[in-house]
Amino acid sequence: MLKLSYTENSFILERLSEPLEKWVTNRVLLAIRSGTSLCVEPSSASFLLPKDLPYLGDLVQSIKAFNRDVIDIVPADGNSLEVCLEGTWLAQSTNSNAGLFVCHIDEVIETFLCQLWQKNQVSASVINDQ
Repeated sequence: MLKLSYTENSFILERLSEPLEKWVTNRVLLAIRSGTSLCVEPSSASFLLPKDLPYLGDLVQSIKAFNRDVIDIVPADGNSLEVCLEGTWLAQSTNSNAGLFVCHIDEVIETFLCQLWQKNQVSASVINDQ
């Protein structure tokens, strides 16, 4: 399962081994027990990856071979590709910009996406530190 945590300023991509339905159920139970609002709805999410990341072509081929409508990669601009995912959005309200997006795709693709995203974060951090 992939989990994208959106905050006001950024997002974090993680791969979790827990089944999607179990994870969502636990989040709903937590909200009920703590008396907090929780909106759970089908949604889509996307993020950018630079076109020049190593092995990005292998990821694109893996996604094409997966052949399901829950993930796609499309050109965003001259330097980036947009990874588009279908899944479930969890937030305090339907209008919230901060929340969690979860989806399940092939485990190999999930792992590959996380590795590329982390590599991009390290590269961006090095560039910003200079």
